[in-house]
Amino acid sequence: MNVMSREIHTLDAEGKAPGRLATEIARLLIGKHKSTYTPHIDDGDHVQVLNASKMVVTGKKMDQKVYYHHTEYAQGLREKKMSKVWNEDPGEVLRRAVSRMLPKNKHRNERLKRLVVTN
Repeated sequence: MNVMSREIHTLDAEGKAPGRLATEIARLLIGKHKSTYTPHIDDGDHVQVLNASKMVVTGKKMDQKVYYHHTEYAQGLREKKMSKVWNEDPGEVLRRAVSRMLPKNKHRNERLKRLVVTN
């Protein structure tokens, strides 16, 4: 009988770029670092990220990167700049990056629940 064991990985975000950190987090949440990885089974680990407010954003991304969200109503496309999202919650920038790096399937929400980001 197969017994799944989930480890807790703690990562420090200080001085790291959100995208580079998000790829590492997505890999751990999916479980690709394990030898028992199977695409249709969610056997990824828990990930805890510390110091999200000390991440380094390079270039002009704070002013130029825009997040889009549609409300499902006519003319409901909303946009929010990265600087506004960062000011509200720096961890949300990392959560959005990780969310978009995960496969869009039935395991996505469960994997995101195992991600804890602290500022």
